[in-house]
Amino acid sequence: MKQDFSEHLQSQIKTLPDTPGVYQYFDEDNVLLYVGKAKNLKKRVSSYFTKEHDSGRLRLMVKKITDIKTVKVNTELDALLLENNLIKSLKPKYNVNLRDDKTYPSIVLKNERFPRLFYTRNIIKNKDEYFGPYASVKMMHAVLDLIRQIYPLRTCNYDLSEANITKGKFRACLEYHIGRCKAPCVSKQEEGEYNDNIKEIRQILKGELGSALRDLKNKMHEASTALNFELAEDLKNRIEILSNYEGKSQVVHPSITNIDVVNMITDEKSAYVHYFKINNGAIIHAQTIELRKKIDESDEELLLFSILEFRNRFNSASKEILVPFAPQIVLPDCEYVVPKIGDKKHLMDLCYKNAMSYKHERETQIALTDPERHTDRIMNQMMKALRLTEQPRRIEGFDNSNIQGAHAVSAMPVFIDGKPAKKEYRHYNVKTVEGPDDFATMEEVILRRYSRVLEEKLPLPQLIVIDGGKGQLGAAVESLKKLKLFGKIAIIGIAKRLEEIYFPGDSIPLYLDKRSETLKVIQHIRDEAHRFGITHHRNKRSRETFKTELSEIKGISEKSAGKLLLELKSVKNIRESSLEELEKVVGKSKAAMVFDYFKENKA
Repeated sequence: MKQDFSEHLQSQIKTLPDTPGVYQYFDEDNVLLYVGKAKNLKKRVSSYFTKEHDSGRLRLMVKKITDIKTVKVNTELDALLLENNLIKSLKPKYNVNLRDDKTYPSIVLKNERFPRLFYTRNIIKNKDEYFGPYASVKMMHAVLDLIRQIYPLRTCNYDLSEANITKGKFRACLEYHIGRCKAPCVSKQEEGEYNDNIKEIRQILKGELGSALRDLKNKMHEASTALNFELAEDLKNRIEILSNYEGKSQVVHPSITNIDVVNMITDEKSAYVHYFKINNGAIIHAQTIELRKKIDESDEELLLFSILEFRNRFNSASKEILVPFAPQIVLPDCEYVVPKIGDKKHLMDLCYKNAMSYKHERETQIALTDPERHTDRIMNQMMKALRLTEQPRRIEGFDNSNIQGAHAVSAMPVFIDGKPAKKEYRHYNVKTVEGPDDFATMEEVILRRYSRVLEEKLPLPQLIVIDGGKGQLGAAVESLKKLKLFGKIAIIGIAKRLEEIYFPGDSIPLYLDKRSETLKVIQHIRDEAHRFGITHHRNKRSRETFKTELSEIKGISEKSAGKLLLELKSVKNIRESSLEELEKVVGKSKAAMVFDYFKENKA
């Protein structure tokens, strides 16, 4: 261990056990900094003080540690569960932060005689049953409305004890008269019948729609057999309502029952994790959470934290959890499944899309409310993805255009803070290169651009993007070396076919995620270079064509030729015009020159 830590810390670490457990770091004011789990407490804690850490935040935390406390447990799973509970209850400064300030609603089934059913945002630890939480208030109300359509339940808060009902303390209210309640308060509904309804309601709230439907169908057949056709008709209506609801909520094969689905997307600072609870082929719960990283937590740590959080929130006991990869710590009575094909893979993809959508919404909100933070996030992401030493606040791109070597031009778009700075765009007419030589063209343009930058003391970019592969990149590097700028400015090439990113001196390209913002910025620069270059090339080619067609006529100036083109629109129209028509534009003498020229040079 490094000697710059206190003797107290060194002695603590030396005496740690080689067992699973949870460790807690405290600063000099006894403020809790961090809670972590370990398979081996001694090895894990020692690593904080012996390794070189890439994260500045992690290095800062380690410097602040003055005391360590540990809790030994029997297994790594016990350590995970204890760590999760401590993080949520103590909220240490450097642990992952669950950004979830919403209080989601749940449906509560009261533990009382003739239980009431309603929604709440306050979960109280008592004997009441809670179902949810529901990420969508609309979905929660849809479930409540469905239940109230099928089952008449009381909504009053009276104490319907047997003694109170017997004494006749209550009167049937409007809910009874309009058919929404069967008035158990005045003994018009038996407690057994009411509790049978509650049993079926409990099944619906748990997502067990198939079980609820089977029970209703059995009751309907029994009523029909007993010639109780009024009850049978009532039960048939309930079955239709529940079947319609089941049909709307079904998204996968009904054989997929009672599973959890968790997928995630991460960036430098956050993880966005989406969860589905599936029962009988239907999504009964869905929610996304955002986790703010503190000290470069691994994807496995974030995934495990999220699985425990969701299963606790939704009181899930599913024995199968679909995940993007299998964590090493296995939860009791659970199996991780990483699906590759079929309906389960479709569910994982849908889960990922929801996480991505949430991420996009959050980033859009930040871009609108805090543009500096949004820009800083993208710059940091690019710096990390492209192995840069500083944020690429100024990026200059280059692309060449020519047709069989003629009219060769190069375009240079400029991006500042990840966005086009069109006033800074430049184009170059190639001067020294003969024929179609893209490498020599790139070498000339880079040399001209950065010679001028040095002479005029203009700002250097943090990144140069070359539209092309290893050849074009190598040519650009040669020019930077001549100017002694190689190593001072980062430079990459992007090949069109597979969007490979090439670095100087490295023959193996980098393949960025097609959805990454870094690749999108680079593609935007490349596309702007291409667009700007093509526009300039087209204009130049048009001027060259104009020059070869009209400037060969002796006595016709560029100004006169311009008048003719402006009036008659094209050289073809000029060639086919009569002498009188030409005279109206440029006068008799010049009209005669043009007319005679085209008369002598008829194809």
